[in-house]
Amino acid sequence: MKALSLSTFVKFNRHKALGAAFGIVATLLAGQAAAEGKIRIAQQFGISYLILDVVRDQKLIEKHGKQAGVDIEVEWASISGATAMNEALLANNLDIVSAGVPPALTMWDRSKGDVKLVAALGSLPNYLLTTSPDVHTLKDFSDKDRIAVPAAGVGFQSRTLQIEAAKLFGPDNFQKLDQISVSLPHPDATAALISGGTEVNSHFSSAPFYYQALQANKAVHKVISSYDILGGPATFNVLYTTAAFHDENPKTYAAFYSALREAADWINANKEKAAETFIRQQNSKLSPQLVLGIINDPENDFTIVPQNTFVYATELHKLGVLKSEAQSWKDYFFPEAHGGNGG
Repeated sequence: MKALSLSTFVKFNRHKALGAAFGIVATLLAGQAAAEGKIRIAQQFGISYLILDVVRDQKLIEKHGKQAGVDIEVEWASISGATAMNEALLANNLDIVSAGVPPALTMWDRSKGDVKLVAALGSLPNYLLTTSPDVHTLKDFSDKDRIAVPAAGVGFQSRTLQIEAAKLFGPDNFQKLDQISVSLPHPDATAALISGGTEVNSHFSSAPFYYQALQANKAVHKVISSYDILGGPATFNVLYTTAAFHDENPKTYAAFYSALREAADWINANKEKAAETFIRQQNSKLSPQLVLGIINDPENDFTIVPQNTFVYATELHKLGVLKSEAQSWKDYFFPEAHGGNGG
């Protein structure tokens, strides 16, 4: 498998508004899709991408392609952040990208349905952590606090907080917590909480980072989780692509979707081996015991079936973040995902 060079396709200035990329969506989506028998996939970092680690490790796309009579060339890239993912997808430098549910829905919305979701990558909670002894609810945060999130104002964590802030403070104040949020990668934010004494005293954290912070510093405690906000277990990250790739590469797409399903089933039947796969594929320094504990945690469900994504679609539409109103979660997922008890 060849790995894509990030410099090959990230052409845009990281500091430009994402809206500029969307402004050329019609032109870019009209570009030539990859030919049948080739797929270019990008994932981010962390155990929430375990399904893709297994697909890559076991060459499951190639396996299902051969069963369908197609030799599939698979290219993998590792990218941090939804903005870079979206730019590469729109520029036709990637075929499949991955990010949190809100950024994926934004792509569906801005592209007027030309971009849709492929599958979930599992239901895993995010924990809002703090070291402040005075903070136990969202209403306790003050101007002196700083909440670290990967992409302040626009990412999964910020959009989730916006939904809850609208309930607590009113729709007009849904961005209230954005005012004390700062953009910081999960590893850096975790280090800040563990060490203490920095401006950042809070972090909306994903696995494995909240496990590490809670274990390493007794002052760290949970304020709320994404599951609390969304009303139960909910999809964290998803895969998405363009209608052109989906429609023009039916055998490749089918092999990819079958590979995802097989990987999810395998993880749940082989958890110790799944932990080993994660460590090997992501060159992780985490202990096998910690990784296995995360996989075994009943809050974490490595499934490709979407859960509670429609909460984001409806609530973010009410707040004006999404202009398009979905009538069902099936509006923004490709048909292959419509079976099962999705949501």
